[in-house]
Amino acid sequence: MDFDFTEDQESLRDAVRRWVDKDYSFERRREIVKAGGFSREAWDGLAGLGLMGLAVSEDHGGLGFGPVDAMVVMEELGRGIVIEPYAQAGLIAPTVLREAPQSVQSQWMPRIAGGEALIVLAHQERGARYRLDQPTTVAQNGLLTGAKSLVLAGDQADAWIIPARSGEGLQAGVALYLVERGAAGVGTRAYSQQDGSRAAELTLHNTPATLLVGPEQGLAVLERAVDVGIAALCAEGVGAMEKMLAITVEYLNTRKQFGIVISSFQALRHRVADVKMQLELARSMSYFATLKINEAPAARRMALSQAKLQLCKSMRYVGQQCTQLHGGIGVTDEYISSHYFKRLTVMCLQFGDDLHHLGEVSARLQDSAGVFV
Repeated sequence: MDFDFTEDQESLRDAVRRWVDKDYSFERRREIVKAGGFSREAWDGLAGLGLMGLAVSEDHGGLGFGPVDAMVVMEELGRGIVIEPYAQAGLIAPTVLREAPQSVQSQWMPRIAGGEALIVLAHQERGARYRLDQPTTVAQNGLLTGAKSLVLAGDQADAWIIPARSGEGLQAGVALYLVERGAAGVGTRAYSQQDGSRAAELTLHNTPATLLVGPEQGLAVLERAVDVGIAALCAEGVGAMEKMLAITVEYLNTRKQFGIVISSFQALRHRVADVKMQLELARSMSYFATLKINEAPAARRMALSQAKLQLCKSMRYVGQQCTQLHGGIGVTDEYISSHYFKRLTVMCLQFGDDLHHLGEVSARLQDSAGVFV
């Protein structure tokens, strides 16, 4: 199998990397975090690169690129630990809206592609433990009532994609709705996450909404959207780990003890080798996740859970080891490496932690569990 990237994909990577290096420096990121964790200027910069139209079809003014192109972009955004929710608005929202009526697509898709509309998925609820099939938010006669948690840039969004129960009882189907920012009954409460990114609690009370996908297909579309988010998160994690390792190696080649650089110590070289191995394991599973996005639902869900499980293990290991290799400076807020560690930690909890995905993988194993008799 050929894992080489095309010339266009390498050009895309270079363009995003240049933007990160020039317009999203560590100092600039610290300013954004202090200002609340979201920058419209940075968001406009991403839109200026054409990234918002990456997953939008050409019919709606987008580029119509595929999962591999999205992976390339997310790796580079991960290198810069960009906290604006690009994957939410640029990849997940188009995935859902692609299944909506044409009138809704025509209204929102061109605005997403042009960077004029920020639409995020609001699917998490307190006590749900990452389950997607039983939201407590209820839809009755086109009005939504409920609450969502940890909505990325929730108070900055122009609209939200809301999964809600459509029908009676917990066995009712899951439908997907779009709620606009100015709709009646909407309330948001913003806060900063551990990595500095912005999130919000979203409350709805008899809020008018537009039906995107009915209860017959709502859960299937939601699962695919979350899988797209997991694949993007895996790629972002690879980029962040790669940069954190580079920062650590640079530190080891600079820091001296007893008059010699500590990178010459064999014990530390072995630890760096172990970190590199975990990074490459994560990279291979990120590729695996991206290549499985268009598979049948059962195979796709299994693959994405396997990938996220490995990414959680790798992100934890790389973050902990690189921080320890720095010594005390590695946990200070002034030093860049600590912010990579915090970002990796938060990513591990998004779209399901390692225990959740271990359960998902276990539930999908065949009866033989890999043992042939």
